[in-house]
Amino acid sequence: MNPIPLEDLALLELLLRIDQRIEPAEGDTEIVGRLVDSGLVEQLGGEAMLTAAGIEMCKSLQHRAAADEQAERILRQRESADKSTDGAGLTGA
Repeated sequence: MNPIPLEDLALLELLLRIDQRIEPAEGDTEIVGRLVDSGLVEQLGGEAMLTAAGIEMCKSLQHRAAADEQAERILRQRESADKSTDGAGLTGA
């Protein structure tokens, strides 16, 4: 399984900031415009808000990021368990 791309993490961060009504950063104006064009965000009274599609995209990216974190934890646990059992039978020979 490939880890979530950095572009998707950046999109997730921006969608979360819009959802939390945090003032957009200086370089976000063009990106927010593209999100409006794609139907993920709408402008109401000069304020950006997530559409239903934007909310679903945000949820999807959050689940993907959480799954990646969990997979990474499992891999580290397995590697740690493998390292601790690799040398266990060598001292008795």
